[in-house]
Amino acid sequence: MGQKLPPDQLALYQRIDEILGKDWDPIGVSKIDGWPHDEYHMYLPQVFQLALKSASTAAIADYLNEVTTKRMGLNTPMDHHLKVAEMIHKLKLSA
Repeated sequence: MGQKLPPDQLALYQRIDEILGKDWDPIGVSKIDGWPHDEYHMYLPQVFQLALKSASTAAIADYLNEVTTKRMGLNTPMDHHLKVAEMIHKLKLSA
């Protein structure tokens, strides 16, 4: 990340990291004992920035879908991305 975040933003960043690792998890690594908790860290800054900018649920879901289809070569249902994006959007609203 490279910069120090204020406590409220750091908490949001950490919570989004948890959501990506446990709820989004398009490759299913969270089901493996001792799974690599940094598996999705490369996507975390962009999702965090979208959340900070109060991007719509659709915008966050579109980014997650783009990551899985174009970078990972997977076909995850858009409903899944929307569910995760909604979690992130609600998290930002409650912050």
